[in-house]
Amino acid sequence: MCVTVECYAGYRYPQRPLAFLWEGERVTVGAVERSWRTPSGLTFCVCTVDGRRFTLVYDEIDGRWDIQPTSRG
Repeated sequence: MCVTVECYAGYRYPQRPLAFLWEGERVTVGAVERSWRTPSGLTFCVCTVDGRRFTLVYDEIDGRWDIQPTSRG
């Protein structure tokens, strides 16, 4: 499945996720609550403007995103 994440990319990609497609809906990120690096890439825990929470994982080798819902705020 192709996952689309829009990101701010200043000095690197991805620096900060701004929005993503989830089940055909464009979802805007309200806040990045946490981010960290793993051996395969970057992970972001985000809260959307409507209070949903997701984990966005970017695999730098494959250049692919994975999105998982985590909870509702």
